[in-house]
Amino acid sequence: MSDTRKTRKTSVDLPGRTVVLHKKARHRFEVIEEFEAGLALRGTEVKSLREGKVSLDEAFGRIDGKEAFLVGCHIPEYFAGNRQNHDPLRRRKLLLRRREIKRI
Repeated sequence: MSDTRKTRKTSVDLPGRTVVLHKKARHRFEVIEEFEAGLALRGTEVKSLREGKVSLDEAFGRIDGKEAFLVGCHIPEYFAGNRQNHDPLRRRKLLLRRREIKRI
């Protein structure tokens, strides 16, 4: 028996895809140095991001002790989520190496 279902590969499924850029930040501020970091997300946050629903207008990074966080980023609740949906404005942990956090 063979599986005849067709699989789709969209740009959303590709690794390394840029989901959102904050163009106003580059216009308003001088960017001296850039860091690339991952985000610790919950399931419904990932689904909202894949739909392109995110706002970085009030977002900024903050170092608390030995950890870095993204504060003020708005990822709206997933429309098909249940009562365990995420808080849209919660702090999200930035996944950076320890030496990068020390350097910042």
